[in-house]
Amino acid sequence: MQSHKRIDRNLLPPTGEEKGGGAKFVYRASHPYFRPSPVEGEGLRGKGLKNRLVCYVRTLVLGLAICSAHSASAQQLETLNASYASVTGSRIPLWIAKDAGLFEKYGLNVNLVVIAAGTAAIGALASGDVEILGAPGSTTMVSAARGLPLAIIGTFGPSAWKLAAHPSIATVQELRGKTVGISRPGTTVEFATKRALTKLGFTPGKDIQILATGLAESNKRIMVMLQGKIDATLVSPDNLFEAEQKNLKLSILSDLKDLGITTSASDLSAKRDFLKNRRQRARGFMMAYYEAIWLGKANKNVALASFRKHLREQDPRRLETLYNNYVVNALPLKPYPMEDALQGELENLSTSVPELRGKKAADFIDKSILSDLERDGFLTQLANRYGKQQ
Repeated sequence: MQSHKRIDRNLLPPTGEEKGGGAKFVYRASHPYFRPSPVEGEGLRGKGLKNRLVCYVRTLVLGLAICSAHSASAQQLETLNASYASVTGSRIPLWIAKDAGLFEKYGLNVNLVVIAAGTAAIGALASGDVEILGAPGSTTMVSAARGLPLAIIGTFGPSAWKLAAHPSIATVQELRGKTVGISRPGTTVEFATKRALTKLGFTPGKDIQILATGLAESNKRIMVMLQGKIDATLVSPDNLFEAEQKNLKLSILSDLKDLGITTSASDLSAKRDFLKNRRQRARGFMMAYYEAIWLGKANKNVALASFRKHLREQDPRRLETLYNNYVVNALPLKPYPMEDALQGELENLSTSVPELRGKKAADFIDKSILSDLERDGFLTQLANRYGKQQ
């Protein structure tokens, strides 16, 4: 059986994020149903460290809630905490909803919190510290199969990966005998990489070695590749554009879209009892999220302003790339969970997660809020307000 090697992260160059590009924290779970998931490859560390991190995050979330309560009291808004796992362009509907006041429009004061690891984010969701989670649906499916009452309720749209290689590799066939880097075992990146290599005529683990780098962001994997530690990896379009702007030479071997491989960039999940007992809050969140998509497509300047603010990006060319990739091409007008893509991930996961065997992606999806909104004419209201969208 193939084993996944790991890179010593101390060997990597400092990134913009590590230099102070954005504050992050990691929440580690202590929920009684929770155990480390292979989806993100994250384990729990020492008890003292775990307890300190839990206390830190809960204190931070409590502080956000207190501040929100003061600011929202005059408007009688209900506070809701939502988290997402990575700061990428795919989060644009959340940012637009926050910046444009759409959450407040639907009766909510939403705190957006970054929780970097999938297992940690699931722990925060399970404990009730956050009510909505933006993270890979595969993480939710594994946790739900193991007993947590979670459901996938929406999507950020499909990924648009390209297989990029070191500039010394000019053709697909030159990958034979080489090493392709992924993020972590059990992630969407791993499954998409293996499916792409198989479609290109290789047997992953035999013809090509798979190396777990531990790096979720493709721009960091590009740096590892240019250091010669891996030979190829999946790269997002905006990270590819960023590399080109820095005159970093890459060899683009394939586009997963051309190979017929569809994966979800990320998904929205919630606890089932929250969807049932706090229905109006869940509905308000999804109305704001839904409208943010339509607003972003109809008003490019609104989306660009959110990209500037949350990604701290000012380059007009990169902003244009972000808008095309994450708003025009990726965001679905109806953000229903991508059942077919999730089914493919479930089938890949079921070989290592026995609890998923015999299950269907539909078992872990709740479309009821979006279906209710469409039935109640919300989609028609958006069309009347923002005009016909593509």
